[in-house]
Amino acid sequence: MWGGRFAEGPAAVMREINASIPFDKRLWRQDIAGSRAHVEMLAAQGVVSAADAARIGEGLAQVAAEYEAQGVPEDLALEDIHMATESRLAELIGPAAGRLHTARSRNDQVATDFRLWVRDAIDSVDRGLKALLQALVARADEHAASVMPGFTHLQVAQPVTLGHHLMAYHEMIRRDRSRFGDARVRLNECPLGAAALAGTGFPIDRHATAAALGFDRPTANSLDSVSDRDFALDYLMAATQCALHLSRLAEEIIIWASQPYGFVKLPDAYSTGSSIMPQKRNPDAAELVRGHSGRIAGCMTALVMTMKGLPLAYSKDMQDDKPPVFEAHDLLALSIAAMTGMVETITFRTDRMRAAAEAGFSTATDLADWLVRIGDIPFREAHHITGRVVKLAEERGAALVDLPLDALQAIDARIDARLYDALSVDASVASRRSHGGTAPDQVRARIADARAALEDEA
Repeated sequence: MWGGRFAEGPAAVMREINASIPFDKRLWRQDIAGSRAHVEMLAAQGVVSAADAARIGEGLAQVAAEYEAQGVPEDLALEDIHMATESRLAELIGPAAGRLHTARSRNDQVATDFRLWVRDAIDSVDRGLKALLQALVARADEHAASVMPGFTHLQVAQPVTLGHHLMAYHEMIRRDRSRFGDARVRLNECPLGAAALAGTGFPIDRHATAAALGFDRPTANSLDSVSDRDFALDYLMAATQCALHLSRLAEEIIIWASQPYGFVKLPDAYSTGSSIMPQKRNPDAAELVRGHSGRIAGCMTALVMTMKGLPLAYSKDMQDDKPPVFEAHDLLALSIAAMTGMVETITFRTDRMRAAAEAGFSTATDLADWLVRIGDIPFREAHHITGRVVKLAEERGAALVDLPLDALQAIDARIDARLYDALSVDASVASRRSHGGTAPDQVRARIADARAALEDEA
């Protein structure tokens, strides 16, 4: 490729460090699609003949069939997927293949291919996240009224329902989908035709190639077109946030599956055993989802550091843009699939959850709220009274609801027997009827909203 300028070939180490074919071969479908759109536009504009364009189109179809059947051969001398395809095209159709690269550069070619690949990746992730949302909604509906302890600082705080807890993750994943959607909107501009950095003197139609490839419009500045990878960073940042949400749910499953909690039982399909301890049932799928989040965040950081401080326009550093995106996508897709499978098949031990909610003084806030509503006591005073009641319950080893009325009235005479109606975990969750609260009717309303939104998409 460089024969006209360089008298000697590259050193072996130069061939190896310069070649990207081992990883960018994943772009072959996008590269073929971009080349087809480009040559069709060149023919329509009279830049190449219809006969040459037809031969190139037929040759590209044959190359694509070979790649599909046999994979992309890795020839380091050809450097990348773009030159590999052009070289094979020349073998198939002869000199006419050389006209394909008219009015384009590898700089705008790879920017276009990579945008197409990231767009496909976003669409794939979105389908996976939609399936996860459907699984969360279905399980939340099963347990809209199942009581469990809500935690802050990993300490029992107030009773909530399991359905409410699962719908919290629905909200997180819903926002993750919106982040990927926003990234897709921003990336959907076509760099093809920006050439190396300055555009081209050929009478090309960039709007035609943009439309043919499903882009909304061509990019507006040729320098920016070939020199930025913010669309890839958008993807990685959305992937990182999504992975963090998956990791949080994975962490809860890990804790809940431990014997001291016993809130859930994972199916055999998402568990492993021990090589030495036959009683073990390890939540390895959840642990790997948690672990993958760190690697995905690392991929995001890697590309941030690669792009930091690069002058306009293209620099060879940017060849390293694809490996972190490919790695992050593979890990995220696997994590989403694993989490969806776990949510669909996990067994929730709601008896254990209810017992934990009842054992941790989780209705103490309900006592304070009752004092405010019924006794017309300022909340801070009610908080202090409730603290004394909790201390008494601790000393007696009793639940709040089991304390005798005379003992409660000894702390504050304004307490009467109606208080007991507010101290059960069921009464507690039922009372939280504010919009987005944990009351079962509120949980079911949010589930209905979520189902309607998912059905509207279809």
